[in-house]
Amino acid sequence: MAASFINNKHLLWRAGFGPRIDQVDSLKDDNVKTILKEVFSEESFSPIAYETSDIEPLEYTDPTATAKQKREIQKVNQRQNNELNLNFLKKMTTSKEQLREKMAFFWHGHFATRINNPKFNQQLLNVIREKSLGNFKELLFEVSRSPAMLNFLNNQQNKKDHPNENFAREVMELFTMGRGNYTESDIREAARAFTGWGYDKEGNFNERKKLHDTGSKTFLGKTGNFTGDDILNIILEQKATAEFITTKIYTFFVNEKPDLKIIKNLSENFYEAGYDIKKLMTEIFSSSWFYDKKNIGNRIKSPTELFAGMMRMLPMDIQNPENIIVYQKLLGQMLLYPPNVSGWPNGKSWIDSSTLMLRLQIPQIWSGLRPMEYSAKEDDDMDMGMKSREALNKSFKNPNTTIDWSKVDKALSQKKAEDYLIVNSESLDMNTVKQFSDQSIKMNVINLMSTPEYQLM
Repeated sequence: MAASFINNKHLLWRAGFGPRIDQVDSLKDDNVKTILKEVFSEESFSPIAYETSDIEPLEYTDPTATAKQKREIQKVNQRQNNELNLNFLKKMTTSKEQLREKMAFFWHGHFATRINNPKFNQQLLNVIREKSLGNFKELLFEVSRSPAMLNFLNNQQNKKDHPNENFAREVMELFTMGRGNYTESDIREAARAFTGWGYDKEGNFNERKKLHDTGSKTFLGKTGNFTGDDILNIILEQKATAEFITTKIYTFFVNEKPDLKIIKNLSENFYEAGYDIKKLMTEIFSSSWFYDKKNIGNRIKSPTELFAGMMRMLPMDIQNPENIIVYQKLLGQMLLYPPNVSGWPNGKSWIDSSTLMLRLQIPQIWSGLRPMEYSAKEDDDMDMGMKSREALNKSFKNPNTTIDWSKVDKALSQKKAEDYLIVNSESLDMNTVKQFSDQSIKMNVINLMSTPEYQLM
C-alpha cells in the first residue's frame, strides 16, 4: 500500500476523528500536504450551547429550594449537560475544523472538571474550543478564571487566613509543570496568592480583594506580594511547563511511549514561540518522524474517537441521540464527566473483557442487526443516577440509527473497504472477515468495524 495513503489515514485520525465517507477518494489521490492544509482549515468560531436555554433553574445550593425544586433543578441540569455533551460530539463528527475539535477534546481531558452547572460547563467548553489552537498562556489564564474550574477545585472557598490548596496544587501538578518541579511550600504560597479568586452567581470571574492575602510570598525562588496572575506568569516562565505540556501532547497525538529527544526539541521550540499551540501542532504533523511505522496504528481509540469515527464514515441519522450517552457511560468516557481531575486515562485502560465486547458489537447494534447485550459490574462512579449498568442495558437497546448505505456503496464501490476503514491492516485476516459477510459492501463494512484492528488508529 502506498505510503502516502497510509500517512493520510494516520493524519486524519490523529489530527481529527478519521475520514468522512466523501473523503475516501482523496485519501489515495492527495498528498499529505494537501490533507494537512485541510486539517488546519479555519472558519469563524461557532460556540456550542444547550437547547433548553430558556430554562434557568435555581442554584442547587439555594437554601430556599424545596426538595421538589432540587429534584427539578437536577433534571434540568442533567438535560442541559446532556445537550452540551451531544453538541460537542456533533462538532467532532461534522465540523470541517477537525484539528480545532480534536485539540478541544484533548484540552477537555487536560483541564478536567466535573460539575453539575450547565452554564459553567458551556462557558468552559467554549473557552477550550475557541482557544484550542491559540496561545497556551491565554488558554491557561481563561481556564483558571472559569467558574467551572474554580468551582471544581474549591477556590471559591480559598480565603485569606484560611487558604484552600486544592486549586494551586492541581494547577502545578496537572495543568502546567508536573510533579517534581515544585515543593509543598510552593503550593502553600501559591494558594495564598489565589485567595479571593472566585465568581458571582452569574458565573463572572471575581477577584474578591477583601478575601485576598496581600502578604509577601515566596514561590519558585521568587519573593513578592504575588497575585494569582503573578503565580501563573511565574509558572509559564519555567521551561518545565513547556516540556510537561509537550510531553502530554506527544503521548496523545503521536505515541504513548515518549521519545525524549524529540520532545525536548519540540518543547524548546514551544517555549521560544511563546506557547504557540498551532505552531507546535504544525511542527508535529509536518515532521517525518510523525509518519514512522512505529507511530501508525498503535493507539487504542477512546470511546469518543470510536463513536465520532463511525459517525463520520457512516452517514447516519440518529433518532434518539440521547441514547449515545448511555454508550459513553458503558464504555467509560462520558463527556463533561471525567472520572477525576486527572481526566481520562488512555491506552489499554479503555479495554477490558466487557468493554471490548460492546465496542466490537456497536457497528452491528447501530446497524440494527442485533440488540444490545451487555452485562457488567456495578460502577458507582460512572452511574450518574442510574441503578446499574444492567439497568442501562435494559432501558436503551440502541440509538435508533438510520444509515444511508447507498452513499457507502457508492464511495467504496470497486475498492477494498479494509484499506479505507483500517489505519494499519497488516494484521487483519480478511478471510475471517469474509466468513461472516454476504460479500455486500454493507456487511463488509459492518464486519470490518467489528474487528480488533478497527479499535486502533
